[in-house]
Amino acid sequence: MQLPPLAPDRAARLVSAFSAAHVLVIGDAMLDTFIVGRVTRISPEAPVPVVAFDHEAHRVGGAANVAHNITALGGHATLVAVMGQDDNSKTLMQGCRDAGIEAGFIATDSERVTTTKVRIVTERNQQVARVDYENDAEISGEVEHGIVGAIRTHGGDASAIIVSDYLKGCVTKRVMDAAIDTARERMIPLLVDPKIPHIDYYAGATVITPNHHEAEAATHTRIRSTTDARLAASAFRDRARCECVLMTRGDQGMWLLARDAEGQLAASAREVADVTGAGDTVIATLALAMAAGATTLEAAHLANEAAGIAVGKFGAATVTPAELLRALQAHAEH
Repeated sequence: MQLPPLAPDRAARLVSAFSAAHVLVIGDAMLDTFIVGRVTRISPEAPVPVVAFDHEAHRVGGAANVAHNITALGGHATLVAVMGQDDNSKTLMQGCRDAGIEAGFIATDSERVTTTKVRIVTERNQQVARVDYENDAEISGEVEHGIVGAIRTHGGDASAIIVSDYLKGCVTKRVMDAAIDTARERMIPLLVDPKIPHIDYYAGATVITPNHHEAEAATHTRIRSTTDARLAASAFRDRARCECVLMTRGDQGMWLLARDAEGQLAASAREVADVTGAGDTVIATLALAMAAGATTLEAAHLANEAAGIAVGKFGAATVTPAELLRALQAHAEH
């Protein structure tokens, strides 16, 4: 069942309201580092390419990329996260400042490194290798206490809350409970980008945004058709005990199960360059739209269009209001 489209004038009103929306983002912040070079030969020591270094670049990732997507779309984002006490944390914090993200509370934990993904890529944006620096043990003690306190403090100013769970330690049961309680008290939406080992943490969430692999794992089903997607979304909602599910299905688009709508959203991407961070764009746009007064269906339409733009760019990318409005207009004309 294909869902009805979003009228361009309504979309424009919602996007214009993004600037008044404030989203609290909680979760696993990361640093994405790109070592870019030229490949012209294979190493004589092993069957691997030799990358002649050209330059290095950094981007904010994980929960920080979610917050960046919100600010890029014109909204206000406050980040609550954990980092290590290392040079990468300084680079990540500078990236957050450059992106206009408010650091509501950034706990520094001497027992962990700042989660960092180092990608070695060619000049043509082909990834050669990735090296991850991380400690995925759950936070505890004073660090966890600080995160919980920050959620209660900054939740008072928020019009939506996002939990960006990458299973890197920031999202504990206590942290999740604080986010759910704050959203309930404030009567604002709580959205979760999930990891299946934590599915029991999310009970009471407004919207959860699994990809189809996560939905399959949570429901022990295979998703090969829209009928499978419908059944899996329903089973996922029951399993997670949430109100709504927006399942992303790659080139098959999305399946929405909400109180006021259920059905398929066709994929909007024209060309796919890189799907890295697409889920961050989806949940950021979804939350920002709901904070701006959109229904879940309207917000899903905007998130779908934003994801289609983001996957056309390299790396974890952001979308501007102008890009989103152009895509919506082009979609309406077709």
